[in-house]
Amino acid sequence: MSHPVHRLRRRLMLAFSGFALLVATVFGLYALAFMYVVEDSVFNAALQREAQRQLAAHAAQGWVTPLDPSMRVYRDPADLPADMRATFQREPWRSEFPGSDGRHYHVHRLLPAAPASPAWLVAEVSGQLVVRPIRDHVVMVLLVSGAAMVLLAVLLGGWMARRSTRSLYRLVDQVEGLSARYLPPDLSKDFENDEIGVLARALDRLSARITDFVEREHAFTRDASHELRTPLAVISSAAGQLLGEDGLSTRGRQHLQHIRLSALQLQQAVVTLLALAREDDQAQAAVPCRLAPLLERVIVDYAPLLEERPVQVRMEVGEDATLRAEESALQLVLANLVGNAFAHTRDGHVQLCMRGPALVIRNSADASEILQRWPRPRPFDKGADSQGDGLGLSIVRRLCDQQGLSLDIHAEPGSTVAVLGNHAPGNA
Repeated sequence: MSHPVHRLRRRLMLAFSGFALLVATVFGLYALAFMYVVEDSVFNAALQREAQRQLAAHAAQGWVTPLDPSMRVYRDPADLPADMRATFQREPWRSEFPGSDGRHYHVHRLLPAAPASPAWLVAEVSGQLVVRPIRDHVVMVLLVSGAAMVLLAVLLGGWMARRSTRSLYRLVDQVEGLSARYLPPDLSKDFENDEIGVLARALDRLSARITDFVEREHAFTRDASHELRTPLAVISSAAGQLLGEDGLSTRGRQHLQHIRLSALQLQQAVVTLLALAREDDQAQAAVPCRLAPLLERVIVDYAPLLEERPVQVRMEVGEDATLRAEESALQLVLANLVGNAFAHTRDGHVQLCMRGPALVIRNSADASEILQRWPRPRPFDKGADSQGDGLGLSIVRRLCDQQGLSLDIHAEPGSTVAVLGNHAPGNA
């Protein structure tokens, strides 16, 4: 039994770690932005105070020297520091400009009363910056903290995932161990009254319904086969005895052959139902079965289908040719394949031969209708000229799957070809 892949646990752990990483990243960016905003607010407040002082002094005596030595008043934009002048001319609305050699400028526009011209109060604050010197250290602290939070989230997510999915995976293990022969009556007894318990109780109800259905099917199959075998055997035997009577007309002999063949097909259908009703694939181990005796028996049984048809049957199967399968099931598969080949061949040939370890059944018939339904034929889906009930190919496919047989039906020039063999080891 293969263990399930714990994708749900992994998803929960990834969700926790992803959320922790997102939170750490967002709050780290917020922290950096907050530091820069606070620093700029300090500089802007100092500029605002100095601007009020300059405007008050200008009304009395003109611009004066700022109290802060890092500040300076410029009356003409052309006199601004060279490393910020070009940027200022392109974007005069900005209040913060980077300079060269680590310099950094904050600018406040002074608007005195008319008709005086405006001026610009510029502060070179590189010596007063607080965030820039510690930025790398802060980023490193944030990265380490974020990694620690992600690791904690992974551990916490793993713990919560295991705790929250423990009962679910216990139910998965129990469900994976179910088989057609073993359906436990009470899966929900070990689960609490939560979502998993509700699911377990629903599985209990489904298991009970399946058990009842299987029991009814087995009872019906057993009873039907018991009731049908005896009258079918009587019909087949009586038809065979009548065929040996003298004085039968050709028409009467044909009818008796049809009655005998129909009884044979019904007997085969009963055996097929019993084979398909088996739920345990290991009921009988597959052993090598000789093909020649089975094919000879099938050819004799279905020979009436070829009466009055110009069809030649050639069997080139050696006495040592075998396939691994349960003998009764293999006979059913061969009966369906050979019967179909006989029924659909109006003239030409039906050839049975070995191609390596596989049996090849080739008949000179049109394969178009069969290939439309192959490789997954549906029950009761049959060709326009078929006299059957459309179950043959579906039954053959199911029996092959059950017995580990491979079957390929394809067209070759002028022929329909069925290749029956055993699955290679590991490819069943």
